[in-house]
Amino acid sequence: MTTFSINDFVSQTKQDDAENEFFELETPRILEVNLTDRVWAKAGSMISYIGQIKFEREGILEHGVGRMFKKAFSGEGTSLMKAEGSGRLYLADQGKKITIFDLNNESITVNGNDLLAFEPGIEWDIKLMKKVAGMLSGGLFNITLQGTGLVAVTSHYEPLSLLVSPGEPIITDPHATVAWSGHLQPEFRTDINLKTFFGRGSGESIQMEFSGEGFVIVQPFEEVYSEGRNS
Repeated sequence: MTTFSINDFVSQTKQDDAENEFFELETPRILEVNLTDRVWAKAGSMISYIGQIKFEREGILEHGVGRMFKKAFSGEGTSLMKAEGSGRLYLADQGKKITIFDLNNESITVNGNDLLAFEPGIEWDIKLMKKVAGMLSGGLFNITLQGTGLVAVTSHYEPLSLLVSPGEPIITDPHATVAWSGHLQPEFRTDINLKTFFGRGSGESIQMEFSGEGFVIVQPFEEVYSEGRNS
């Protein structure tokens, strides 16, 4: 059994006061944002902050009428908050591991529940998965981010990147799929027998099929959603 004095514990776990990058991993599961202007983050992800920072929930017309209607269909999972001001902001989401991507005029599509934060200069849009709206409850949306800047994505445990090659499609479980190349367009397929075979009850097993060339990021955990919220 490992024990600590209070001073030793505080010394080993205290925040790093050296401000360097805009996004920094304070721990593998806590993101530090060295804020000087603005950042978009998942609503409810703030765990602490130092400085003069104001929080505002995303306005219904903040990103245009088109996205407003998409948000009405995709539930609370896409809700964002805007943090403005100067200071250090700490973000986390249910103890999930955080990965920071530095986009260089690139695009990535992220499961709506797995997007933690992104720089305000990044362009984004919600992509609804209408084909499976009646098959999966919640979690039916993805967010495509494009441009140059930082994007923080969360996953349960360590993520795995699978390479998609022409003629060799990758099949994934939607509940374990975190993100993929922005240009890939997944197709949805069902397998009536697979779910029963693994003893998970009757009904159809929904799968995502990625074809072309790119990557898919999966996690060793099936995240189940209900009405746009993590259940």
